[in-house]
Amino acid sequence: MSEVRTERIGSTLLITIDRPQARNAVNAAVAAGLAAALDELESDPTLRTGVLTGAENTFSAGMDLKAALKGESPEIPGRGFGGLTEAELTKPLIAAVEGFAMGGGFELALGCDLIVAAEDAKFGLPEVKRGLIAAGGGVIRLPKRIPHHLAMEFLLTGEPVTGRRAGELGLVNRVTANGDAAAVALQLGEKLAENAPLALAAVKKIVRGSEAEAFALQREETKKLMQSRDVQEGMTAFAERRAPKWTGQ
Repeated sequence: MSEVRTERIGSTLLITIDRPQARNAVNAAVAAGLAAALDELESDPTLRTGVLTGAENTFSAGMDLKAALKGESPEIPGRGFGGLTEAELTKPLIAAVEGFAMGGGFELALGCDLIVAAEDAKFGLPEVKRGLIAAGGGVIRLPKRIPHHLAMEFLLTGEPVTGRRAGELGLVNRVTANGDAAAVALQLGEKLAENAPLALAAVKKIVRGSEAEAFALQREETKKLMQSRDVQEGMTAFAERRAPKWTGQ
């Protein structure tokens, strides 16, 4: 069974992370599946928009830390985390968030152009609790989407907020009743598909043009963190379900 499945609905490609037994956490297979789904979206001229969601009322719990401890990478070279966060897409992509969008899951949503969220969805960037930073776009993108100090609260505390609160912060485009996020996202995709594809692509290219340099700088800092004892301790503590013991090394 594929970790990512696609379904064509009109001119929209519905992309679903289908790993509910792991809360749709991103491992190498999910990253490869998402990259392939995005290639399908980009290469088919009859597809105009994409909607990204997760199976069984969970968007994604983020990076699969157990897989990462085994040396498995959730990144695709040139495309970033989950094959999405640094991908150069010309077509609009909408996140439809139910349940958890934590860590890398939140960053997948931030990598989309629009976000629709159920009112009880949970958005959070808990990487600092594991000795990491939100290197899949969280540190770069979130301060551009909401006021600085609110973004810093996400990034420095690691505490989550609900979809309702995310709507109040202006972080999401639509807040829906639980269970309705995908349906509303598909409706929004139809509205976007009415517009000129070249114009949509040009908007995306201009808006995202400054991000490549920021990701390059971030890679340098992330490399240092990944070589630290603290990051190993953070991931091990998570896998062992205990509190980490930080050393600052």
